[in-house]
Amino acid sequence: MAAGIIPIILSGGAGTRLWPLSRAARPKQFLSFGREEAGGRHSLFQQAALRCRGLPFDPRPVVVGADDHRFLLAENLARIGIAADILLEPAPRNTCAAVAAGCLQALARAPDALVAVLAADHHIPEGAAFAQAMREAAPDARDGRLVAFGVRPDRPATGYGYILPGRRLRRAMAVERFVEKPAAARAERFVAESWLWNSGNFLFRADAFLDELARLQPAILDAVRAAHGGARPDLDFLRLDEASFTAAPAVAVDRAVMERTDRAAVLPVGYRWSDVGSWDTVGGMIDGDEAGNAVVGEAALVAASGNLVHSPDRLTALVGVRDTVVVSTRDCLLVMPKAHAGDVGGLVERLAAEGRPEAVETLLTLRPWGSYERLDRGDGYQVKRTVVAPGGVLSLQKHTHRAEHWVVVTGEAEVTIGGQTRTLLPGQSAYVPQGTVHRLANRGAEPAVLIEVQTGSYLGEDDIVRLEDVYNRKAGE
Repeated sequence: MAAGIIPIILSGGAGTRLWPLSRAARPKQFLSFGREEAGGRHSLFQQAALRCRGLPFDPRPVVVGADDHRFLLAENLARIGIAADILLEPAPRNTCAAVAAGCLQALARAPDALVAVLAADHHIPEGAAFAQAMREAAPDARDGRLVAFGVRPDRPATGYGYILPGRRLRRAMAVERFVEKPAAARAERFVAESWLWNSGNFLFRADAFLDELARLQPAILDAVRAAHGGARPDLDFLRLDEASFTAAPAVAVDRAVMERTDRAAVLPVGYRWSDVGSWDTVGGMIDGDEAGNAVVGEAALVAASGNLVHSPDRLTALVGVRDTVVVSTRDCLLVMPKAHAGDVGGLVERLAAEGRPEAVETLLTLRPWGSYERLDRGDGYQVKRTVVAPGGVLSLQKHTHRAEHWVVVTGEAEVTIGGQTRTLLPGQSAYVPQGTVHRLANRGAEPAVLIEVQTGSYLGEDDIVRLEDVYNRKAGE
């Protein structure tokens, strides 16, 4: 028997519409937005997990995420003290396959599992109201209904799906109709007629969902069942079988099941909700000044109104600017009218097609042992700030095309070069010749911070020959 509702947290999105802050290497679910007292210091993924702490939830969620983000998932959970079953998707197959995998994992733990399917990148600041909605929806879900949570709209948004509720069930209502992202005039009519936003979060019995999936999309269920059956453990993760999982059709759960089943129900909810889908929605999460400017970081505003400024790393000044989004990072600057906030995804596609690394990469790269940040790069050299967390151990490795020079700034670093191991203190340095086997580790209690200078004919991250790695990574990870 499950101790409570098992959360299934879906964390496979890329978040391109929040570029340049959100990029493929670190998408929006691993970023924090908004005010600290509203959870703004936790990432959206952490907020989703914390929202399910305590009754009526099982204490161990199921997380389904991308293989490339596995260490981000693990680190985010470790920082908030939550243990989870982490299922790794070898390739993106949209949400239906991910939900199916989560349901199979929940059923392996409890044959009568009731599961809450939750997006990792939504903002729901009222945790108590969210938990109460789960309690209210549970009787209908136990009856075999697939319950969606319908948010009462406060505006005719065209970027959300809508649900028309029908007859009353226990606490939820039968779904009369789903409509995906209507045009403006139609959205206005839906709001006037008391339609609800489809929040994309659901509650149902895992077996009831899989029964409907078998009836409506058997190819997805067959592929995912084989992928889950052939899954293999890797450290704290469960890797779904690649050949089986990639055979699953890539379809959203709404389109595959919810819009086609006769078991669909909806519970109207009054809590605040946002899918944090674009920069204008981020602005709605941040308290503005008397002129309607929402600011994260440092900004100087003169005769400016209705703007969103996200500039944590430098001062950004606006004079005489209205209704504009300005997002400043160390390597990119985005400026656009709020009315064009929905066009960022297309911009990222263009940058990627042009081969711009800024489309997917950030200057700060997180690793399971810590992080590194590129400070400078030129012809034949690259400078990084490397932070090795306490207990962090880099792989035993060598480079074919580059040499490295390490200088310790703070903490202590254990360095192994050519079979010789020693400890470096602040101000001390070490040189690693090209082709020499080496390793860096932190055996101390504080982070070790180093400045690393790389020189050579090729400085890409794939120039790593790993001989040993405690994290089972491939080259370039």
